[in-house]
Order: sequence, then structure tokens, then C-alpha cells
Amino acid sequence: MDKIRQLKNQTQPAGMGISGQGMDRKVQKKTPLTTKAAYAAAALLVVAFAWWFVDTLLGGRSLSVNSQRIIVSPVTVGTFEDFIPLRGRLVPRSTVYLDAIEGGRVEEILVEDGTVVAAGDLIAVLSNTNLQLEVLGREAAVTEQLNNMRTIELQLEQNRLSHKRNLVEIDYQIKRLQRAVERQRDLVSKDLASRSTIEELEDELTYYENRRGITLESQATDTRMQEQQLTQLREAGAQLQAGLGFAKKNLDDLNVRAPLPGKLSGFNIEIGQSIARGGRLGQIDDPDGYKLNVNIDEYYLGRVDLQQIAVAEHRGTDIDLRVSKIYPQVNAGQFEVDMALAEQPTGLRRGQTMQVRLTLGDNSDAILIPNGSFYQDTGGNWIFVVSADGSEAVKRPVSLGRRNTEFIEVLDGLEPGEKVVTSPYTSYTDMDRLAIDDN
Repeated sequence: MDKIRQLKNQTQPAGMGISGQGMDRKVQKKTPLTTKAAYAAAALLVVAFAWWFVDTLLGGRSLSVNSQRIIVSPVTVGTFEDFIPLRGRLVPRSTVYLDAIEGGRVEEILVEDGTVVAAGDLIAVLSNTNLQLEVLGREAAVTEQLNNMRTIELQLEQNRLSHKRNLVEIDYQIKRLQRAVERQRDLVSKDLASRSTIEELEDELTYYENRRGITLESQATDTRMQEQQLTQLREAGAQLQAGLGFAKKNLDDLNVRAPLPGKLSGFNIEIGQSIARGGRLGQIDDPDGYKLNVNIDEYYLGRVDLQQIAVAEHRGTDIDLRVSKIYPQVNAGQFEVDMALAEQPTGLRRGQTMQVRLTLGDNSDAILIPNGSFYQDTGGNWIFVVSADGSEAVKRPVSLGRRNTEFIEVLDGLEPGEKVVTSPYTSYTDMDRLAIDDN
């Protein structure tokens, strides 16, 4: 092919172009407008992604919020009043519960619920057949034990008398034999009696002397044993008597009486009703003395102490209170305290509620922010601080101190004049930055 091309070039006149050379000219293609738009969009996406990536790395997670949906509050300097408002419920100052010591059937009801009773007043009468039979059985056992003691005492006295009779008889025989021996010795010395006769009398005398010693030993042994047995029987009898006393007391407790004066409440039993052992019959409340029972948020558990001062309002008059008892158990995020009233004003009713201001500390100057719902979401560890131009709010760690219903004390992290978001953070607790949109 190269040789043919060379021959053509040699035969073609000089100055003439190659045949078809004009037709082989290269044509430039034009780029469509849609392709340019696609390239531009891709470039914008790359730039936007790069901006988002850099912003995420440097500024954290961000969320756009409407300015109408948040509350922006200023950081100020003022006097912090360290108190918390509470609501207390009046309850009796002292209450005694009426419980059935022994169960039984209600036979009689002598007073109605809400009656003011005096100490010792009969309130109700119960019956318990088993308890009555038990008392009768204990009485029989005590009687039997007493009879046993009387028998032992009688035997002891009879043995004492028997030994005494024996000793009298033995002493008589000894004295008689001693005289006989003396007479026989005189006769033997005069050869008027035989030696064997005196020996028999001496042997008999020795027998009675030995018998006297054994009788005394037997008397001491019997006395000691019977006295020990009698002592044991007396102790057992005393225990039976004590048990009988308790049983009789329980039987007497079936007659329910008021242990102290007061107002009977919660007394809702009916005739014929069976009351279990230890069952609650009602209670007696102090009719003239009241205290306030108050529920407080567990946040303040470490700041409430005994004898702490509070004030309650009643008919336009302030009543001084003091914390008298603290219940440390926390239920549903709250704990209970009892507050004693310095005086008992007239017109108080059980169950009545009163507004209370509990003082936790002295007033002091401090940096303050309004108390808001954000605290429950952050625990007071951080807050969103609004920028100077109001376009965004940035998460910032802070240290917050005491709280009351209006303000929170700022310990560190905020300066007066700054603005913070105090509305709830429920929807953006995981965000690091809020972009505030006015539209």
C-alpha cells in the first residue's frame, strides 16, 4: 500500500492537493446546554457537601428551629431568694390506730364514725368462741396445777409429821434402854444378873441410835426433794397464771375501748362482720392539733433539714412552721416531710391544703437565668447560648446552683447580658447548634 501511495504522489502534478483533501476536514461538535447544567449542579452538590462536612466537623450537629417555638431569656444580675413554694395538707398531729388484738365477730357498735370520744370509752364489742374456750382451758390447767401443789404440800407436811413421830418413838426407846442398861450394870456388878442380858440391851440401844440417824437423814432428803418439786410446781403455776392473765386480757380486749381522747375516724365496721386478728378497726385523731404533710421534689432532699423554717398562709395570716420529720423514701420523684405549726389557728380542717414557702438559705446577689423546662432535659449541665445577632444558639457547658420558682443561680459558664434558650429541649437534646429561623 505504501508503494501505491508513492506512485500516486509521483504522478500527481506539483502544487495540486491530494484528491478529497477538502472533504476530510475535522468538524468540531458543540456541547449541549443540558450537559453544562448537569456539570454545574454536580459542582454545586460537591461544594455543598464539602461545606456541610466541614461545618459538621467544626460546629457539630445542627438543627433549624423557628424563633416562635423557643423562649429566649437574658442572663441578669439580681438577688436570689432561696426558697421553694409547696402545697401542704393538714393531717392530725397525733394518731392512734385501733387494731383488733384478737379477731372476732362484731356483736355491738356503740359509737359512730366522727364521734369525739374520751379515754376508756367503749366503742365496740366483739366475740370469739375459740378465745373463750382457750381461757376456760387455761383456767382448768391453773386449777389442776394448784391442786398438785396443795397435794405436794400436804405430802410434805405428812412426811414431816411421820418422821417426827418416828423420832419421838426412837428417842423414847433410847432413853428407856439407857436406863435399863444402867440398872443391869449395877446388878451385874453385884452378880445379880447375867452378862448376856446387858449385852442384849446394849445391842438394842445401838440399833435405836443408828435408826435415829437414818431417820434424820431420810427426813432431810425427803424434805429437800419435796421442796424442790414444790418450787418447780410453783414456777409452773406462776407461768400458767401469767398465761391465763394474758388470755383474759385478750378476752377483755374484745371490748374495744378508746386508748386516749380524740376524734374517731375510719370506723366503718358493721354488726356481724368478722374481723381478722390484727385487723384495722379505725383510728383516733387529735381533734385540736394538726401538722402539715408536704411532698417535695427529690432534688431538694439534701437541702431539707429538721427544724428548717417555713411559712404558710391561712386567711391572710402567716403561720410559722418548722420541719419536724423527714421521710427519706422517694416515691414518684418526691419525698415527704411533716411540718409542725407554731400555733393552732381556728378554722382548720383535716385534709385542708395550704400554700407553704420553705426557706432553704439566706438571700444573696447572684447571676441569674429564668427557671425553665430546659433544666429537666439537661440536668443543669449545659445550655444553648444565643449568638449576639440572634441567628443561632450554641451548646455550652455551664454550672448551675440553687433554684426557686422564678430563677436559677449561675455559678459558671455564663455572663450577664448573654441570652439563653430556656424552653424545653426535648426535641434537640442531641444537637450541638440551633439555627434560629424567623420565618
